[in-house]
Amino acid sequence: MTEAAEAALLEDVPTGLFVAGEWRPATTGRTFTVQDPATGATIAEVADGGADDGRAALDAAVEAAAGWARRSPRERSDILRRAFDAVRARQDDFALLMTLEMGKPLAEAAGEVTYGNEFLRWFSEEAVRVAGRFGTLPEGTGRMIVSRHPVGPCHLITPWNFPLAMATRKIAPALAAGCTCVVKPAELTPLTTLLLTSVLTEAGLPPGVVNVVTTTDPASVSGTIIADPRLRKLSFTGSTPVGRRLLAQSAEGVLRTSMELGGNAPFLVFADADVDAAVQGALLAKFRNIGEACTAANRFIVAAEVADEFTAKVAARVEGMRVGRGTEAGVQIGPLINEAAREKAGALVDEAVDRGAEVVVGGGAIEGPGTFYAPTVVSGVRPGSRILAEEIFGPVLAVATFEDEDEGVALANDTEYGLVGYAYTRDLARGLRLVDALETGMLGLNAGVVSNAGAPFGGIKQSGLGREGGLEGLGEYLETKYTLVPDPWR
Repeated sequence: MTEAAEAALLEDVPTGLFVAGEWRPATTGRTFTVQDPATGATIAEVADGGADDGRAALDAAVEAAAGWARRSPRERSDILRRAFDAVRARQDDFALLMTLEMGKPLAEAAGEVTYGNEFLRWFSEEAVRVAGRFGTLPEGTGRMIVSRHPVGPCHLITPWNFPLAMATRKIAPALAAGCTCVVKPAELTPLTTLLLTSVLTEAGLPPGVVNVVTTTDPASVSGTIIADPRLRKLSFTGSTPVGRRLLAQSAEGVLRTSMELGGNAPFLVFADADVDAAVQGALLAKFRNIGEACTAANRFIVAAEVADEFTAKVAARVEGMRVGRGTEAGVQIGPLINEAAREKAGALVDEAVDRGAEVVVGGGAIEGPGTFYAPTVVSGVRPGSRILAEEIFGPVLAVATFEDEDEGVALANDTEYGLVGYAYTRDLARGLRLVDALETGMLGLNAGVVSNAGAPFGGIKQSGLGREGGLEGLGEYLETKYTLVPDPWR
């Protein structure tokens, strides 16, 4: 990818706030820089909104709410479908933009475009299928009408690690349901959301339906929006501590909330597993997106009988991974998002080694520009190590062992989180037991990737509330109303 192509794309991406159908500067008069984590170079200056901008964006969403809710499902569907077609036509632009601002390899960024764009297509199709019920009351005294209605103006807060998919996963169901919204993208990766907003506008989205406020002061902007009684829903993807604070703020307005929070995914490999398949699944579950994913496998809990074989095979694959700037051909591992992320990965590995674990491959930061950390395999991780309790969010695969099924399940469930789990076994009966036994909202059974636009995404315990994607994802933006009509024949 040439520097000229990168410059031309960046010149085409809006950098202002988007409020009431217009691009505008922040009322603060400030901007902030977006950096390429592979080089540290500044790639854009973006408007740095404040509380007044958040209030103005909500004003616009409220003003547009009634008109958008009255639009026919087919009109809303057609706009989402046109947006899907437009994103697909600009796949290369979106992929390059994500690589530049987030660091993931270009091939993975292209995969995210395909995945993230599917939410636009899925919810364009579901927009015309919002159904209710009609029936006779059990006593026969009247007729019951159950109808579904837009919840109202929404505040959507997206993370930095999947800039397109996390935006489409929230915006698409909101629009399909007839809701308007104010989007606050992560300050580390705002450009993809800004380009998506431009595409939505070109697809025919009316002014005020989607508003975007970029900011380095999210507490002020989101706090102002959440405190406003006109807001009816909050959707957030991010860390559990931040999610807890937002839930507390949301309680005052009794907001509908969707929370996709932290994870600590177990990856179980049983003695009867196809080890080669488990290794391939492990590479997907761990190193996809440089390990910077809430669904990334965090703890590899491997039966002692096959632990040496699994570790040796996975280490051989990891040792051959190419590290570099995501725009370079063949790169599999890009930089971590910033220096703090790299330092955390290193600290977790060092603490595990101090407790008796062994670094098989990698195990350190890579010198030079950019925030690179070597893809790493650590074996013999001891109970109580931080690396088993904290979300790594980096290219580090940590292996611990277990003796029998009960111990493996107990280790897998020994966490406050419950987003996703992975398990490899040839035993169908065991697989079905794991569906019941593992305390997660999602499970990959002999699979290293679970995400799909047509399936409900979300967790239990401290990993969040609600679901995104699938039929359930649309329901998060709809209220249910029951109407009684007296029996006309009585």
